[in-house]
Amino acid sequence: MYKFKFKFLFFLLYTLVPQHHSYSQDIPENLKEIVDTLLSKTPKECQEIHSLLATYSNDSTALRYIENRATNNKYLLGEAYALNQLGNLYRDLSIYPKAIELYQSALEASIKANNIEIRVHSLNMLSTVYRNTDAIKSALDSSQEALELAENVTEPNDGVKRSITVSLNSIGGIYQMLEQYDLAIEKYERSMILQKELDDKQGLAISHKNLGECYEYQGELEPALKNFRRALVYNEIINSNRGKIICNYNIAHVYVHMGKIKEAISILENNLLKAISINDQKIITTIYINLGWSLIRFGDYDAAETNLESGLSLATSNEFYAEIAEANKFLSELWIKRDDYQKGMRYFKESRKYEERITNSLNLRYVNDMILRYESQKRANQLDRLAKENETVRLKLKKNRTMLTIIGIFLILLVGILYILYRQSQLNAEKKLLTLEQSMLRSQMNPHFLFNSLNSIKLYIINNEKKNAVHYLNKFSKLVRKILEASSQREISLADELETVALYMNIENIRFSNEINFNIHIKDDINTHNIKIPSLILQPFLENALWHGLSSKEGAKNIDLEIKKGKSGFIEIIITDNGVGRDAAEKIKDSKVLKRKSVGIDITKERLANFSRDYENFFHVDIIDKFDDDTNPMGTQIVIYIPTI
Repeated sequence: MYKFKFKFLFFLLYTLVPQHHSYSQDIPENLKEIVDTLLSKTPKECQEIHSLLATYSNDSTALRYIENRATNNKYLLGEAYALNQLGNLYRDLSIYPKAIELYQSALEASIKANNIEIRVHSLNMLSTVYRNTDAIKSALDSSQEALELAENVTEPNDGVKRSITVSLNSIGGIYQMLEQYDLAIEKYERSMILQKELDDKQGLAISHKNLGECYEYQGELEPALKNFRRALVYNEIINSNRGKIICNYNIAHVYVHMGKIKEAISILENNLLKAISINDQKIITTIYINLGWSLIRFGDYDAAETNLESGLSLATSNEFYAEIAEANKFLSELWIKRDDYQKGMRYFKESRKYEERITNSLNLRYVNDMILRYESQKRANQLDRLAKENETVRLKLKKNRTMLTIIGIFLILLVGILYILYRQSQLNAEKKLLTLEQSMLRSQMNPHFLFNSLNSIKLYIINNEKKNAVHYLNKFSKLVRKILEASSQREISLADELETVALYMNIENIRFSNEINFNIHIKDDINTHNIKIPSLILQPFLENALWHGLSSKEGAKNIDLEIKKGKSGFIEIIITDNGVGRDAAEKIKDSKVLKRKSVGIDITKERLANFSRDYENFFHVDIIDKFDDDTNPMGTQIVIYIPTI
């Protein structure tokens, strides 16, 4: 009775898939326009084609029309797309030989079009059908080829990435069939990483379902149930009736292991009706067999026999070898429980025959070889990739080292040049300072001063003023010694400088017949021994006061040298004379035939400027002309500002 029903269903389904030449009069105008657009644009990616034709992906008549138009217009990608979609329809109806024929044609078209994406997709579809028919060798060949092609794409689009997940799932499924559950789980988990990246809910539903099966085979029922339920949620989201049925009978299967027999039977019976409504022979067969197994556990042997026989009949008609083996195994168990060991043994032998057919030694050796080859190739590829990455890193490091060497040499040269320029500047400054100090020494020791001083002392000797001669000769020798000592030092104490100028004024005063009243005033408790000043800077100003301010003046001739604290930590040295003033002195100088040239003040100013630069401080000289209430000149005042060094 059931066989009759099945034949009727098969006939009905077959008639629902129209043949190649029966579409021409039923094609709607809208589809013709879409196909015209497709052929004018000729998109290169599967997603672009699908976006135009998605509405007709389940319409075999439309798909045949699309295939025919694409073939006539030599649009190979459109032809391959239509063939793959037609293959899906036949696969869902469990008409596997026809599905394989269509997928093979799609594969050939994609190879001619040199399109990797559709070629990989066609290979994956072939692998799926081969796996459903237990053709393990062909399934693994197709999946491996698809995966290798997809993984060699340099910049894969979403379609290629999605195909990689399908390949990984398919290979995982084959490992699962060979009871290599750890390898299968590794493939499924790799696939799920990409599926999450792509937000591929259908793929995630399939991967969770497959993971659940692996855990169930390993006896880990809780993680198995968890993954089945996650798969069911994803199928609810995408509203996949087939996915929901598969997840439910998987959950029921786990319930049987857990002893929840009634719950399992209820789920299976409910989903058997749904499976019949979508007419999926594979699922219907599986549910019949699982329902029979559950009823054996429940003790309802008659109902179990009915369902198992129905499952066996469907499996035999469709050549589902794994299901035939399983149905016979449960029927053997059933008849043993009924104490009919003869029937039990017959079913057991049938079960073993089909199991051996599926997992014969040739298949196992071939698959094991393929696994080893694939894993070896994978490791070799990883080593090659690591070697290339290592070479790239080595070249980058070499390039960086070269750049660093060049930059280092450049910086060393730059620093060297800057140092040479700096030293040159220092040497020039030192040379200039040395020249100024030599000039200052020459100014201090000018021949006029020496001869005049010696002549003055000579007069004391001629006049037999031995005491004065010895007194001034001692002062003169002491002055010369102090000038020579000071000239070798850059700075000296203010006390030494005052002692030197006092000696100088004593010698010069001889020539002025001691008319010069020279006084030194130190205020504010200044300790002149602790203050450093540039050596020999006061004498030029005193000389100037003597010979230009006081030499032409009648009456009292005074020079006061005052030292006091100024503002901001400065020391002020003030030299004041009551001479004729600078204007009158200049006129007198111009009227003389023999002009006395004084360069001491200019040299001193320049030396103070150099000190300011070297010590990053402020050395300064102010010259003030003094006048009485009637604006008559009454002398000159020099103010020297010395920072506390």
